[in-house]
Amino acid sequence: MKNSLRRRDAVGMDELVEGFIREMKLTAGLNRQRVQAAWNAVSGAQRYTVDVYVKDKVMYCTLGSSMVRNQLYFQKDVLLEQINGYLSDDDMYIKEGEPPYIKELVLK
Repeated sequence: MKNSLRRRDAVGMDELVEGFIREMKLTAGLNRQRVQAAWNAVSGAQRYTVDVYVKDKVMYCTLGSSMVRNQLYFQKDVLLEQINGYLSDDDMYIKEGEPPYIKELVLK
């Protein structure tokens, strides 16, 4: 990014920030935080959530309550749709590849 930008080139702030995030290799950490925020906003199970992470477009959610896990299990399709919608609208989520960003939800 340093060499490709010159003083005479006009670049928008959104391009600069995204380029900085990619150059500093902050994408994975930022996306992990945004996915966790999406899960908390959509599921309403923040209180019972132990861990959330994504690997190969599969979201793994560890819950501390078996009752909440069973209740969310029956809503998996709706949750997936809402999480992908949330991430599509999130400007801070670095989108890599085509939607859907999360293809499967595994509740543990």
